[in-house]
Amino acid sequence: MELSDLQHEKDVSIDEQVNTDRLHQLFRQSVSAVIGSYLAALMLCGLCWDRFEQTTVFWWLALLTGSTMLRISMFVAWFRCDESERTPRRWERKYWTTLVLSAGIWGAGALLIMPANDLLAQALVMLFTVGMSVSAVSCYSAYRYMTMISMGLVLLPCTLWLLFQPSAMQAGMALVVLVFASFVVRATRKMSDALEAAFRLTREMERAHNISRLAAQTDELTGLRNRRAFFERAQQLYDECRKKQLSLCAVMLDMDHFKHINDTYGHQVGDRVLQQMGGIICTCFRNTDVHGRLGGEEFAILLPDTSIEVAVKLLENLLVAMPQAMTGPVHRITASLGVASMSGDDADLHSLMNNADKALYRAKALGRNQISVAEPAWPFSSEGNNTPAVTGR
Repeated sequence: MELSDLQHEKDVSIDEQVNTDRLHQLFRQSVSAVIGSYLAALMLCGLCWDRFEQTTVFWWLALLTGSTMLRISMFVAWFRCDESERTPRRWERKYWTTLVLSAGIWGAGALLIMPANDLLAQALVMLFTVGMSVSAVSCYSAYRYMTMISMGLVLLPCTLWLLFQPSAMQAGMALVVLVFASFVVRATRKMSDALEAAFRLTREMERAHNISRLAAQTDELTGLRNRRAFFERAQQLYDECRKKQLSLCAVMLDMDHFKHINDTYGHQVGDRVLQQMGGIICTCFRNTDVHGRLGGEEFAILLPDTSIEVAVKLLENLLVAMPQAMTGPVHRITASLGVASMSGDDADLHSLMNNADKALYRAKALGRNQISVAEPAWPFSSEGNNTPAVTGR
């Protein structure tokens, strides 16, 4: 993962991540429940076919078939869409709509098909509605109110009807179901809280891990990659450019007379200069470029899919930007740069970096504050805002 990606992940709200995790679990767990609720209705009608009014059964099953197909189409759309599109904002309302529709049809239909004078059929209907409630707890446990509402829509119509019947047996069945439902509601609340806490803890641990990894990869002073992180990413970029046959330029940068700055103004000023240098490098180069601080006042940059001419132009802009961007007691800051382009003679990344390093030393030998190109070996020099001039070997 890129350092910028890690920083972006750090900025994302944990609450948003937890909500997304809950939604993903909801879709994963409830696929079987959609089919199971339809099969339960078929099984109930099969067991009590002779006891139910068959026209009502037909219409109930027809409506359940429609709502089930609607929910299945929603699941198909969910699993086919891109991961980035599976957000609560896009899918929670759709899920709520299909769930309320399906649970409402189930509960109202169960009440309509339940015979008024058949205690055995009534008991079977209540048994199936209770089973549907248990299924809701297992499938929608991450969403407390979703579980409660689906249970209420399935259980309450038949339960309330039985509660006000003259038979003590019917009222007793209703009371038992209500007591059962109260325990389920309490368990649902505890389960949803536990799941949310688990999701939150997982995300907080991931964030802590990513922050620690980011800190391990970042130079604390400049905010650029440190030496180890730079070479890890540089090797990946080198291999990618080799594989895709893209050009790649390596740049070595060394700030001129930096020891004199430390000796004259102190290390605090020197650290401030390095911080400003890190900001200048981030500003002058592109998001696709890889840069890091190798140590002291030495920096390295890799420019993928970049010709040597474009690389030199970017470095010229850097030399012009340096004295303009620097603030503080040090008004005259310059740097020497060496740039090399990947060629077939480079056996590996270190060979390319070594060529850029040799060009850097050539720039220093020619008077500093200039750019030296390794191949062909043309040193460039830049003074202030003047256009860089080509010098001899």
